[in-house]
Amino acid sequence: MEQLSITEKQGANYILYEISGAMNTYTVTELAEKLDENIKKSNIVADLERVESIDSVGVGLIMATFNDGEDNGHRFYIMNPSAPARIALEETGFYDVFEIIHAVTEVQ
Repeated sequence: MEQLSITEKQGANYILYEISGAMNTYTVTELAEKLDENIKKSNIVADLERVESIDSVGVGLIMATFNDGEDNGHRFYIMNPSAPARIALEETGFYDVFEIIHAVTEVQ
């Protein structure tokens, strides 16, 4: 069975989630809860460097978190998206809307 590993780290003005594995219908529940709770309180950085695959539910979670961030005055950053994550996000047509960064030092 596919799994998703989530490591949470606190930064000065953000919460970093290092995500690895498959982001899909069966694996994103815990991540969705964390993102939903914390985007209301802080900027979020999602490190997608080790994401192996992402389905429409994973993409939907990213889009919802981005929108919730805007609604709550916080930013949602995507850091180092893996090739599968980048392709999935590009297929939405919204890739250029997301704030893509390469290091947490780019968080504003």
